[in-house]
Amino acid sequence: MITVHLKPHKEESLLRFHPWVFSGAIRSIQLDKDYPYNQPQEGEVVQVVDSNGTILGVGHYQIGSIAVRMLAFGVDTLPPTFWQERIAAAYQLRQHLSLIRPDNNTYRLIHGEGDGLPGLIVDVYADTAVVQAHSVGMHCSRETIAQAIVENVPQVTKVYYKSDDTLPHKAPISGERVGYLIGEENADFNGDFWAKENGLEFRIDWLRGQKTGFFIDQRDNRALLEHYAQGRDVLNMFCYTGGFSVYALRGGANKVHSVDVSQKAIDLVKSNVEKNFGKTPQHEAFAQEAFAYMANMQDKYDLIVLDPPAFAKHRDAIKNALRGYQRLNARGIQCIRPGGILFTFSCSQAIDKEMFRLAVFSAAAQVGRRVRILHQLHQPADHPINIYHPEGEYLKGLVLQVE
Repeated sequence: MITVHLKPHKEESLLRFHPWVFSGAIRSIQLDKDYPYNQPQEGEVVQVVDSNGTILGVGHYQIGSIAVRMLAFGVDTLPPTFWQERIAAAYQLRQHLSLIRPDNNTYRLIHGEGDGLPGLIVDVYADTAVVQAHSVGMHCSRETIAQAIVENVPQVTKVYYKSDDTLPHKAPISGERVGYLIGEENADFNGDFWAKENGLEFRIDWLRGQKTGFFIDQRDNRALLEHYAQGRDVLNMFCYTGGFSVYALRGGANKVHSVDVSQKAIDLVKSNVEKNFGKTPQHEAFAQEAFAYMANMQDKYDLIVLDPPAFAKHRDAIKNALRGYQRLNARGIQCIRPGGILFTFSCSQAIDKEMFRLAVFSAAAQVGRRVRILHQLHQPADHPINIYHPEGEYLKGLVLQVE
């Protein structure tokens, strides 16, 4: 076992169970005399000790500012049952949340630090689990993880691995980044797979779609929008799969317009609408850039959804991201009909909820309309936030009434 020794007083965050060890906190790294390399290999499990040699826990070693992602505290090695126990506990939580029902077979099983498995994301679509590794350590453990999933999640018989866009590109990684880990012989999936969310059906394409194929994190917020949709003219901007559009139609919207810059997304939202409602004149979809579309939408809608992709993927981009959120929300607030409802979101982890709220406040002040906050939104319970790791709170949202 490789041992990472911390500098004096750098153990305090680990004693508070924060799951990251930063490279600047490390004093030295001790290798076993028989270790074949002159430094730890990325993805290996290492011990972490304080400056006095007291065991703090074990985690995955990696190259970069975050040097160790902690897997367990107060132990010097991972127990043999580690993966089984963590995944079983995560599944039990989703059962308690009543997410596994005949009308709902889509949920997040593992949410990184929130489930005590930093660097690992697992989404379940009916009988298939889609796994994404965000660290080399999780990549190295992918076969063990897949086996633990099928042994502890009764509905899952296939595990698909999709980490081509999430693993560090510069890391020397062996093994495939994409492909079935379990169940390939039974997989006839060709991109035409349907899963259920709250009784609605959505086409999930984990082979070619964004992330794991669907944005599960907006499930509760989509359900909330359904209650506001009755008789309204709805714009779903940055629609992707059209989740908000489908819920708005079920909620009785007068009309729904879905907009996304990607023609593939537009094709996907059309198929989702048709699957649930057939060919309906209430829905139209447009492949167009957001600000170009919004430049000519004066007074057309009384319910608008602004759910853009992350404007800031790292802290260096925060200033430009906040300007982007302000500009986007100013246009939405300016154009919505009096009494209209605006659902606005940020999924940028580097932007906290106070920054986002200030950007929206600045947008409202710039436009000069009266605005009230009706709801403050966040990610759902199957995307839990480790209380010792506030960085895990990435999805922020506001529901506004504009007079």
